[in-house]
Amino acid sequence: MRRVHLGMVKPGDKVAKPVFQENGNVLLGEGVELNDRYIERLRNLGIDFLFIEDGLTDDIEPEDAIREETRRQAVTTIYNTMNSIKEDFGDKGRTIAPDMGRNFRNLFGSIMQDLATRPNMLVNLSSIHSMDAYLFQHSFNVAVLAGIMGIAKGLNRIQLEELGVGALLFDIGMTRMPQKLLTSNGRYTPEEQKLLHSHPKEGFDILRKYHDISIVSAHCALQHHERFNGFGYPRGLKKDEIHLYGQIVGLADMYDALVSPRPHRKRYTTSEAVEFLFAAGGTFFDLELIKLFCSHISVYPVSTTLLLNTGQTVVVTENNPLAVHRPRVRVIKEADGTELKSPYELELKDELHITIVKEL
Repeated sequence: MRRVHLGMVKPGDKVAKPVFQENGNVLLGEGVELNDRYIERLRNLGIDFLFIEDGLTDDIEPEDAIREETRRQAVTTIYNTMNSIKEDFGDKGRTIAPDMGRNFRNLFGSIMQDLATRPNMLVNLSSIHSMDAYLFQHSFNVAVLAGIMGIAKGLNRIQLEELGVGALLFDIGMTRMPQKLLTSNGRYTPEEQKLLHSHPKEGFDILRKYHDISIVSAHCALQHHERFNGFGYPRGLKKDEIHLYGQIVGLADMYDALVSPRPHRKRYTTSEAVEFLFAAGGTFFDLELIKLFCSHISVYPVSTTLLLNTGQTVVVTENNPLAVHRPRVRVIKEADGTELKSPYELELKDELHITIVKEL
């Protein structure tokens, strides 16, 4: 299979990986044949990339960090929990979902079990979901990225659990925001901006009511918009004043937001997001933390379609942890537009005259 921009998809192409709704249910399943109506529906939902079946790449499988079953269970749990809290907005004194701490510890345990089976620590989060599902899928992705970072930092089991629960629930304060803020194109009035900036404190106030959720987990909600230079919110903390968990979750939050389609902008490619983060070293986040984070990101995930400076169209078949910017690729179309019946592969780390121009 290969991952392509929706603009390159045509009627008759078949879906190779499911597309998910906001509650974790499947919107379009594997093997569904696309038609004009489906493609337009995907476009209206804000979906810009899709995995499709392709005879030249049938043997290529994305190296997803997490099993679909784990993802579906996690997103459904996040969806149900956040909606329960949102619906009970009028009664702030009451604790909703009294087993929330235990449920999310178990959930993060499943994520860690999946991560433990990976041969290397390069992360690729390859699910496709509608823009309506952003909040729930985003919380899950941030937890996966935070888990990888926690392992890389050498955190013990209890610390990983604290970080993981905080990462899964870091954006729970968004349940206290008006729906129009969640779907805005990013042009906020001063009043809306002030309200949006209150969601970390709202999230902290929700989580600290739960006796089975650590107060440091709750600080993931409170501090994920604090920045290394002191220009974050809500408290303007700087450098080591920000808890390590808050720094990790804030970094994972920014990265996943960059590579996700949003109402007000196109998604960044993985390589563009990595460049952005390095440029933010010492300003938004500690540079050493950024280096550690980016060393575990798959810059060109397996199944990504790329254009080379030679004019050839290729699909990534394998990543090398020691040369993340130079993957192994399969040539499926020559520079003159010839589609190959017998594709061949290139090891870009050995072909230094060849460069990657862009993702397709």
